[in-house]
Amino acid sequence: MTMKRSVRRLVFRLVLGVLMLSVSVLSLSTASPAEIAIGIGISLRIGPPALPLYAQPICPGPGYLWTPGYWAWNDDGGYYWVPGTWVVAPVGMLWTPGYWGFAGGFYGWHAGYWGPHIGFYGGINYGFGYGGVGFAGGEWRGGAFFYNREVMNVNVTNVRNVYNRTVIVNNTHVAFNGPGGIEARPTPQEEAYGREQHTAALGAQTEHEHAASQNRQLFASENHGRPAIAATARPGEFSGRSVERASAAGEPYREPKMSPQEARGTSADNRAGNRGFNEPARNGGNSNSNSSSGSSSNDRSMTRPEDNGAGSRGQTSSRDNPKPNSKPSKQEKQAQKKAQKQAKAEQKRQAREDR
Repeated sequence: MTMKRSVRRLVFRLVLGVLMLSVSVLSLSTASPAEIAIGIGISLRIGPPALPLYAQPICPGPGYLWTPGYWAWNDDGGYYWVPGTWVVAPVGMLWTPGYWGFAGGFYGWHAGYWGPHIGFYGGINYGFGYGGVGFAGGEWRGGAFFYNREVMNVNVTNVRNVYNRTVIVNNTHVAFNGPGGIEARPTPQEEAYGREQHTAALGAQTEHEHAASQNRQLFASENHGRPAIAATARPGEFSGRSVERASAAGEPYREPKMSPQEARGTSADNRAGNRGFNEPARNGGNSNSNSSSGSSSNDRSMTRPEDNGAGSRGQTSSRDNPKPNSKPSKQEKQAQKKAQKQAKAEQKRQAREDR
């Protein structure tokens, strides 16, 4: 009898362990892109060039949403341009662009994501409806997306869902948030949107960025902030009529004073930066979403924003980066409740048999 009870207890513990492991795996799979990006982290001593000036290719058809171009990082070649492009969007979802943030002497990347609303993207003016706050390029109405022709290049012969609404456009081309760049902080509404359930970049977007990293003419060291492929009609289309060249660099380009290998932060810098990504701005907004305690933006061993050709200071506001969503999702809660019910049922059954 004692042996049977021991075996039952062992089986019960194994079942409970498997259930809790399943909940943990589920929690990881539903983490928001912001949480994932914070876990990976990247710290650089030199900032991105200013955003180039370019035209938007015509929208390929209904259901396509514009994802603006941005500077990405490669440890061998430094910053390279990922052309803006149209992608088939998940129905009802909007794209919040990623952005670079500067604080504590380092630049960190905050990944973009899909969600029901536009969150905080550093106050960066990416253009074409992404003026630094929200999105004025269109909206979902039921299962159809309607385009604002004031800022979107749409041909009514193949896209009929359009409207016209005036949008105020600023001429700021700074590519990072923080001291020396766009000193912006998130509004309470943007913080709330940042806590919603998010979806990471689509496979087409990931492949598009990878293809850009393989094209030498897209590296800032080659194009000096004025890429020949600034925007495309579809992901990965880097040649043909639909490709738009940059008409000019956003600001005069200056060659970095250090190599990409020297610019890359150490693992300790990454950890410090990752902790800073969760911290709100302090000192009246002079730090941004990836501020790092114990580090100074005036550290002489670092490259200051005004030394890296990243552009002028641009506009200021009272926003900061939203904290990633730490609340369990509905799916996680359901899995947890199921595990608890099964554990209680097993306990009751074992108690009955022990009698």
